[in-house]
Amino acid sequence: MTSPADFGPIGSKVLFENDRVRVWEVRLEPGERGDLHRHDLDHVLVHVSPGRIAVESAPGSPTPYGPYLEAEVAPGDVSFARRGGIETAINVGTVPFHEIIVELKDP
Repeated sequence: MTSPADFGPIGSKVLFENDRVRVWEVRLEPGERGDLHRHDLDHVLVHVSPGRIAVESAPGSPTPYGPYLEAEVAPGDVSFARRGGIETAINVGTVPFHEIIVELKDP
């Protein structure tokens, strides 16, 4: 079982934050695995670079991806995800991965 102390940041760094949104940059080199993290807010993912990314979900995590999802992404791809997922992103491609995550804060 994971505890909040086990979680790392959602992305590589925070680019912007105010009372409505928090914007993260995510950068992963080929073969690099991000920190295990929990999404406490609904969020929008915007892919900046092409590549192949995997999402490995923690057991019992409420995620639409299932335990493991691997997919090709293209610049400009955008998706919405609900809060609650506990996961790790893995760059399973051959080029650096770059993504922007916009967390939507509750009013």
